[in-house]
Parts: sequence; C-alpha cells; structure tokens
Amino acid sequence: MQKKLQSVIPNGLFSLAELCPAPLYLVGGTVRDAVAGLTPLPDEAGKIHRDFDICAPMPYETFAECATQAGFEIKSVFKTTGTVKCKDRDGIEYEYSCFRSDKYVRGTHVPVEIYFTQDIELDARRRDFTANAVYYDIKKGEFLDPLDGLTAIKEKRLSTVAPAKKVFGEDGLRLMRLARQAAQLGFSPDEECLLGAKENAELIKDISPERIFTELTALLTADTKYGVDGGPYQGLKLLEETGVLAHILPELALGKNMAQRADFHKYDVLEHSLRAVKYADCSIRLAALLHDVGKPFCKLRDGNSYAHPQEGATLAKAILARLRASKKSIQRIPALVEWHMYDFDCKTKETKLRRFFVTHQDILQELLLVKQADFSACTDDLSIAPTCKRWKALLEQMKEESVPFSVKELALSGKDLTELGIPLPRISEILQKLLLHLACNPKDNTKERLEKLAISFSKEYSI
Repeated sequence: MQKKLQSVIPNGLFSLAELCPAPLYLVGGTVRDAVAGLTPLPDEAGKIHRDFDICAPMPYETFAECATQAGFEIKSVFKTTGTVKCKDRDGIEYEYSCFRSDKYVRGTHVPVEIYFTQDIELDARRRDFTANAVYYDIKKGEFLDPLDGLTAIKEKRLSTVAPAKKVFGEDGLRLMRLARQAAQLGFSPDEECLLGAKENAELIKDISPERIFTELTALLTADTKYGVDGGPYQGLKLLEETGVLAHILPELALGKNMAQRADFHKYDVLEHSLRAVKYADCSIRLAALLHDVGKPFCKLRDGNSYAHPQEGATLAKAILARLRASKKSIQRIPALVEWHMYDFDCKTKETKLRRFFVTHQDILQELLLVKQADFSACTDDLSIAPTCKRWKALLEQMKEESVPFSVKELALSGKDLTELGIPLPRISEILQKLLLHLACNPKDNTKERLEKLAISFSKEYSI
C-alpha cells in the first residue's frame, strides 16, 4: 500500500516536503484509498481526480514560504483555520492545514474556537472517521496512525474519531457524509457510529439545503467514484436507518411500510423508490428516487394512488426548490415524475403515442430510463420493461419513416408561412400543429403539402 501511495503522490509534493522544516503529511481520502486498494474512476476526459489534503505541525506562513520556494502558486490563505490553498507547476491543487483542535457548541456546525497544536492525535480527533485520519509522512515514507484508522480501512468500517454522539453533535452535515462515504467506499458504520447518527439525526435540519443537496447528489452517483456496485442504494438505506431521510425528504419517507398491490410489487412504497435508484442509470437517479413521491400523499388523501404521477410532479418541484436544485432539474425532474406511468399498460393508441413522442422529445430518453428503473424495482426484474420495448420499437419505426421531431426538420419554415399570409402570432402554433400531423403522416413532409395544411389550419384558427 505504501508503494501504491507513493506512485500517486505528485513530484512537486515530494520536493515541497524536502523544503519544509517540519514533517509534511498527506492525510484523508488519498491515503485511505491507497490503503483500501481503491482507485478513483477517470472522468469523461480520462482524467483521474484526487484530493491532496496535506498538513503539518507548522504555521501556515512557514508553509506558504516553502510552497512559494518550491514553485507553487498560493491561491488563498485562511488565517483563522491555518489553511492554505495552492497548486504546483503542473496545475495540481492542494489544501494545507496546520495541526489544530476545534471546539464546537452543539448545533453550531462550525468551530467556535480553533487551537493550533503540535499534537497529531488532537489533529486527528477533529476529523470525522478514523479511516480519514491516517497520516503519511511524505519525506520519510511512513504511515502514522494515531487512531487505528488502518484497521478500520482494512475492515471496511466507519468509526468516528471520538465518541459518535460528540462527532455528529458537532456538525450535522457529517450525517450526510456518513451515508455518502459508505456509498462511495462500500464501508459500513460500526454500532457506535450508527447509534450516534440516529441520536443526532434531527441536527440535519440546521444544515443549509445547498450542502444537503450537494451530498445527496454525490451519494446518488456514488458508484462513479470508485465503481463500488450498489453504493447509492446502500447510502440511501443508511439515511433511512439513521432517520436522516425522514428529515430531508419527509414526503418520500412517508412511504415506509405503505403496502402496494402484491401482483405488481414485492416492496412497500419507500423500498420500491430506493430500489428504483439501485436499478437506475446514473443520469436519472434523482428522478427515480422521486418518481413515486406522490403515492404516500395520494394514499393518505384518497385511499388510492391513482393521481400520484400528477401530485408527485407537484411535490417533486417543491422538494427540488426546497433543496435549491438547479433550474434545469426543477423543470426536468417533475416532468419525468408526471409522465412515468404513461402507457404503463401498453394500451395507448399508436397515433396518440406518436404525438406524445414528438411533444416530449426533450425528455423521452430519460423517461425511458425512469420507466425501466421503475419496472425493475417492482420485483427485481432486470428484463426490458414491456413499455420500453414497445416505445423503442415504435421510435425505431418513426426514425425509418423520417418522422420530424423538431420544426427545423419541417419542409417549410416560419418565413414560408409568413409569405402565405399567416399572421406572425400564429406561426409557432401552426408549426407545432404541422409537427404533430407529421408524427402520424410523415409522407406529408413536403413543402407543397405542408403549405396546404398550414392554410387549412390557419382557417381553423380564424373561425
């Protein structure tokens, strides 16, 4: 593991360690990953990203001087925490922190006092889990393990660096970090850690929605970090077990123990939703998590779930706004929730389905993914969903027929309609009507035929 760690340490960091008057340590995720045998997966550009967190019993001013001497660029300095952000000549970024000990008041979530220290154990105990508190002396090539984090890593165990009640009581965001790291690493919390999280679950309410959403997003894509199978599902189950899920997504948590039709479902509403994430493509996991969020609401209000897609879309929009999600997500995900049951029984008329495909072409591929995840989560069936099979076949047929899916593919333009004398305010409406006509009659996509149709449609509007 030492050899693997040394192979990922940038040359600039070795040079910097030689210049420092005190031992310079690498700590945190990069050390943990090397010990655990985990390698971050490359991004789309094929680049591997690592966090290089470094520390030392050395004032930040001294570190900054050494870093500058080694050719590093100092990006920012935070005097209160003794933190320096910098990057080397190759553009690799680092975050340095002086050894310190933090004092918290329950519920404040930020240190009320910070003490700089020479004691590595005190520095280790300000962190979250022992697996993240293993130090590596870059110059000597030696591990320092004040809290037996090496054993925790080898056992794939998350143990807190101090009594769990204290650790989670200091910062409620650690409740989300616990679930996210368990999901990414494939680690499990020990009994004390789990109990401490449960007893402090309500502290998540004091954390900003933006920070919660960032952690939730990372959890939902946890398997893209190291390739650990089933990570997002494991993380969500941990949020459920600790009680955190009931605070951040109470609308969803209401589905626990809420039975569903046994001929379609093996699981209650909540478990079905979590399993939908398990089987979902990475790109639509938040939509998969929320796809049935309307069921508990409808069952409690109506005694059935008939209106759950529509009510779910409204709830999803409110949840995403509450969590400060992006505008794109607030627009896209509720639409996926609203239409996830469309044609579930494969009985929708083909003409109507064709027009639906054209009208909703912007979400169609994602909707297919949500439908597949929903189907698989019902009974753990990984075969292609009947609706997806039908839709894909029809889409392929429409492609062979050269059905236009946008006005740009029409054989005439808005300018052509203007030349026909159609008023400008009606141009967009008539183009859309032509597009829907061609969904079922693709051979009519000629300029001559569309002009006749446009004139006819225009007369309908003037009646």
